[in-house]
Amino acid sequence: MATEPGFLSVTKSSKYSPPDKKRPFSNLAVGAFVQIFQCTTLGNPLDVLKTHIAANRTDTLKDAIRKTWSRGGVAGFYQGLLPWAWIEASTKGSILILASTEVEGYSKNSLGYGPGVSGILGGVAGGAAQAYLTMGFTTCMKTIEITRSKSAKNGVPTRGTIAIFTDILKTKGIRGIYRGVNAVALRQISGWSSRISISRLAEGQIRALGGKEPSQKLSFSEKILASTIGGGLSCWNQPFEVLRVEMQSMTNDPTRPAKLTMGSAAKHIVKTSGPLGLFRGVVPRIAVGVWSTICMVGLSDVAKEAAASWI
Repeated sequence: MATEPGFLSVTKSSKYSPPDKKRPFSNLAVGAFVQIFQCTTLGNPLDVLKTHIAANRTDTLKDAIRKTWSRGGVAGFYQGLLPWAWIEASTKGSILILASTEVEGYSKNSLGYGPGVSGILGGVAGGAAQAYLTMGFTTCMKTIEITRSKSAKNGVPTRGTIAIFTDILKTKGIRGIYRGVNAVALRQISGWSSRISISRLAEGQIRALGGKEPSQKLSFSEKILASTIGGGLSCWNQPFEVLRVEMQSMTNDPTRPAKLTMGSAAKHIVKTSGPLGLFRGVVPRIAVGVWSTICMVGLSDVAKEAAASWI
């Protein structure tokens, strides 16, 4: 009976499996659809709460819910959804699924690596591609939309999100709208490599407990369970998220250094909030991670199989 490589195996296989030339194009559509579904349902409200707590580190989760509600009721939880979250979702979802699926599949099928190493490599590729190709400016603009004051001053109405984007682009250029992109990259690379590899490990354990062969497909509920485990345990990298929010935030903080780097942002957070300040917002982040992984690992696997059967 044929056996799979070990979970963390890096032994290369001499057997080469040519890539499926049809698959990348369908994966682009699957990634965009699933990511838009993710952010439009639970993703954006949880992301708003997570960002609020990371930017306002003295607030509790209850405070974040109350203050977000005061910014427009239910609509307050969807700040940044249009256009930034949808632009981000439609592009980063496509890039994640395309890059991670191709690298993970090539590592496992052509190089003979185990599912753990293949998942890590796929997550690194997908996370890096997301951050540098699409997420830099959209994540920055979402954070600005969530953290900026929306109260009119001296009767002058607040500017719209597009006007703010144009102003930043004119005054600070590409660097201005991509500030914090390296922190985004570290978050995405470490997050998705953890989510995918841990989810694959959980899938293997679920198969073993259920007496299934390594090649047998999991049921939908088993995939959701594996994705939930992967999403929850992948939030160890919360400090990268807090650094990213601090670098992109528009909250009024006179003690914040004028020109933030990742190093100066970390020093400022530890100085003002202590070491635990780097983990503020981790509870809603776990919820975001679980829901994102359910959608982008569990649901996307099902969607990719369905899309492949239509082509």
